Amino acid sequence: MKPRLFSTLRRLQHENPLGLPKSGSIPRFQRGLPERRHIKDVKKVIAVSSAKGGVGKSTIAVNLALAYARLGLRSGILDTDIFGPSIPTLLSLSGEPRLSSKNQLLPLSNYGVKSMSMGYLVGDAAPVVWRGLMVMKALQQLLHEVEWGGLDVLVLDLPPGTGDTQLTITQQVVLDGAIIVSTPQDIALKDAVKGINMFKKINIPILGMVQNMSLFTCPHCNNSTHIFGSHSGVTHACKEHDIKFLGDIPLHASICDDADRGRPTVVAEPESERGQAFMRLAQSVGKSIDLFKH
Repeated sequence: MKPRLFSTLRRLQHENPLGLPKSGSIPRFQRGLPERRHIKDVKKVIAVSSAKGGVGKSTIAVNLALAYARLGLRSGILDTDIFGPSIPTLLSLSGEPRLSSKNQLLPLSNYGVKSMSMGYLVGDAAPVVWRGLMVMKALQQLLHEVEWGGLDVLVLDLPPGTGDTQLTITQQVVLDGAIIVSTPQDIALKDAVKGINMFKKINIPILGMVQNMSLFTCPHCNNSTHIFGSHSGVTHACKEHDIKFLGDIPLHASICDDADRGRPTVVAEPESERGQAFMRLAQSVGKSIDLFKH
């Protein structure tokens, strides 16, 4: 029997998307904060957050997942940005996921990494014009209705901000830790600090902070310039908030070009200095959550 396709409209555009009772009070077990659950068949879950848009968080998240695959682990990435998903482009994937025999979404795979994204369920140019309840229902399905088939590590690519989506994920999923991504300039760091305080407030371990686009080296004269400000910005924030500095990712045209054509740096240029920077990041984060212990 041919697996039937997941229908976004049928499954998500429902008059009662959260299944709340039509009359009477909400049952006692539904009140208060939800209980955190493990994502089925996933050993470790890492959230990648920025709080600020445009700092390269999704590029770092996908290269992190690809680095784990390159290290021989069963790796996956979940794009939790309902309104602006990036993972389909970054992994050069498209098409609507099929459903398993258990009525679960089946991930799409490329370069040895399994992935799921709202971008697979709607067209490239189709806006997601939904209110809060619809967004939360879609997010719950992405978190708990995907058949990952056994992963050593799942990277969650969080959307910018510290709002409903971030709270839903951190309150419903057991996270092994979070990585904060920022560029060196103050305007990005201020929002990154908000992300740090959010994770601390809800008791999610902060694995460290990554400084992206830290240094540009001219390919013609080989002179290096801190395009986005002082190199000490993120390291100073790490010291101030007592979190680990995970390293620098350089500003390089190839990182952007490779991402846009769906072949991220770890795939396109694994032996380059920038490729090795992602590999070092993956190893550092993996050690901090005992990912490499068998």
